[in-house]
Amino acid sequence: MPSLPELTPEELARYEWQIWTQDFGEQGQRRLKGASVLVSRIGGVGGTVAYYLAAAGIGKLVLAHAGDVKPSDLNRQLLMTADWLGKPRIDSAVNRLRELNPNVEVVGVPENISDDNAERLISDVDLVVDGAPLFTERFAMNSACVRQLKPLIECAMYDFDAQLTTILPLKTACLACIYPEEPPHWKREFPVFGAVSGTVASMAALEAIKLITGIGEPTAGEMLHMNLRTMRFRRFPLTPRNDCPVCRQD
Repeated sequence: MPSLPELTPEELARYEWQIWTQDFGEQGQRRLKGASVLVSRIGGVGGTVAYYLAAAGIGKLVLAHAGDVKPSDLNRQLLMTADWLGKPRIDSAVNRLRELNPNVEVVGVPENISDDNAERLISDVDLVVDGAPLFTERFAMNSACVRQLKPLIECAMYDFDAQLTTILPLKTACLACIYPEEPPHWKREFPVFGAVSGTVASMAALEAIKLITGIGEPTAGEMLHMNLRTMRFRRFPLTPRNDCPVCRQD
C-alpha cells in the first residue's frame, strides 16, 4: 500500500479545526489528501459535493459535466456565476474550486457520464459520487463501479424530498438492485430549491469523507430518505437481488 502524503505547514493551518475531530486527526487528513473522487454532474447536488470535498482537502477531484451555464442554474449551482452565463459549466467549476483551495488537483471533463467513458473515468479515482439527473448516466456509473469494485455514493432530490445511499460493490445492493428499470416518473427537469440539493450534497460529501478516512458509519446497505418539508428522516434496508444482472455473483 502506498504511503500517505505528508501535510505542509499551510495545509496543517488550513485544516486545523477539522483535524481536531476525534478519530480523524492528521492521519485522516493525510488520507483525504491521498484520495481521488469523481463527481458526476456538478449541478445543485454534485457541485456542492465537490465544493465541500475541496474545502476538506481531498487530493484530487475529477468533475464530469457537459453544457453551458444557463440562468436557471443559478438558484442552486454554487460553482456557477452570472458572469459565466453561456460559457462551459465545467470551466466555471474548475476555476471556483481552484480559487477555494489551490492545494486540490481539479480535473474538468466536459462530458456527461456514459457507457463510453464510465470505465475510463472511474478507473482513475478511488470512489464516485453520483449527482446525475438521468438514469442512463447512473446505470453506467453503477455498472463500472461494480466491475472495478469502487464505492458509489448515490444522492438525489426532488422538490423537498432527498435520498442518499452508499453502494459497496459485492457487499450491498447496487443501483440495478434498487431500480431494475428506470423509474417511469423520473424527469430531467423538476422543482428544486438550492437549500434542498445542498442538504443532501453535504451529507454525500460526508459519506465520501467517512469512506476515505474510515471514521463514522456510512449508509451502506440502507437508504436514507428525507422529507425537508416536515424534517422527517427515515432509513430502510436495501437487499441485493439474486437475479441482478450487474452485481450477482455466479
